[in-house]
Amino acid sequence: QVQLVESGGGLVQAGDSLRLSCTASGRTFRYYAIAWFRQTPGKEREFVAQISGDPIQTTYPDFVKDRFTISRDNPKNTVFLQMSSLKPEDTAIYYCASSRARSSSALPSEYSYWGQGTQVSVSS
Repeated sequence: QVQLVESGGGLVQAGDSLRLSCTASGRTFRYYAIAWFRQTPGKEREFVAQISGDPIQTTYPDFVKDRFTISRDNPKNTVFLQMSSLKPEDTAIYYCASSRARSSSALPSEYSYWGQGTQVSVSS
């Protein structure tokens, strides 16, 4: 059974940085895409970043480019989301998700496994 556990969320001020971690268990980690999504109350889950299985490719939506960086440490079965220049509008619950393919799109429906989420709050 695949399990994903996020950590690293918290309360920060605008302009600060934060690093989220997603640790996976239950499958051969390096071959599958991992993505980060975020969600606020009353809104759809929003794609934040994706890192493919080997060979690695990364994908970001325009609103996080040059601020967020996704990376993975395969021996540790962990994916990181480094967030910098945080804004109050980045406040959300952040989820990591794993697909059954090497690379997947920004659609939540393409991801089969989800973590429980970690809260990120950015004050102005």
